[in-house]
Amino acid sequence: MIKRLVAQELVLSFVPDAEQRLWRTVTRRKYQLTRAKVGFRNQLESLLEQGHIKLSSFVSDLLGVSARRMLKALTEGETDPAALATLADRRLRATPEELRNALGACAQWSDVYRRLLKMILEELELLETHIEQLEREALSLLQEHHEVVRRVSEVPGFGVDSALQMIAEVGPKAATFPTPKALSSWVGVCPGNEESAGESHSTRSPNGNCHMRRLLNQAAQSAVKVKGSIFELTFQRLLPRLGYLQAIWAIAHRLCRLLWLILRHGVSYQERGPAVSAKSKRMRTARMIKELRKLGYCVEGGPLPAANPA
Repeated sequence: MIKRLVAQELVLSFVPDAEQRLWRTVTRRKYQLTRAKVGFRNQLESLLEQGHIKLSSFVSDLLGVSARRMLKALTEGETDPAALATLADRRLRATPEELRNALGACAQWSDVYRRLLKMILEELELLETHIEQLEREALSLLQEHHEVVRRVSEVPGFGVDSALQMIAEVGPKAATFPTPKALSSWVGVCPGNEESAGESHSTRSPNGNCHMRRLLNQAAQSAVKVKGSIFELTFQRLLPRLGYLQAIWAIAHRLCRLLWLILRHGVSYQERGPAVSAKSKRMRTARMIKELRKLGYCVEGGPLPAANPA
């Protein structure tokens, strides 16, 4: 092992400095609390279902303003479904009659159900307070690199929260990774290459940084939904051949390489969507015409007129 180390055949693990480890601690803790909030939200829905209150059927967000007002009044002893329904915002899609039907069982609710509901709501409020504090803490720790955060957050599918987490994992300049391939390999978002006797057995991506894999996968899911972006066009081109999951993973790979460029070279994201695609089509057409003329063909006129509908 020592001989291999001296011969530089071993690649040392990436161990960030103390400052970056602190960034990771804060951002990962925030993610853990966010997951815990989702769990409490599911517990809240389960408790309401057990009490025969079907509020989630008519309210899209049980943690929204309208739902919280109604649930808080329920914990304070309100038993009239009509009175609870009046606490909903007027912009809520559910009608007052639907809300009254969904809350009809509140008159038979026992005090035990109300106390359990109150505890869940208090725990949710505490989690949300801690999440906000951790978000402010992360922004404060990375204040020196606010320009990097801004440039990363401009990429379709990313955002301020994702940018903070990615910089905490990779570093503000990705200095440890000399090439985008090195970063992709460390993250585990690149295609695998398992061969034996010249025969490929698997192209499954290797294991890597699970936090970056999660962030890039979520970002890819969002980026392909941005209308007119290059990621939407690339995804639509890859989808028939690769299928949904592999096409999303290919977009995640491209986002990882783009992240390296932004961090390492300090560039800003520039959209290469439909406008650039139209430009590339014109350039390709001009190149083809030039090649045809070189071969002796006579190409006349401009673009073909639009066909008349039948």
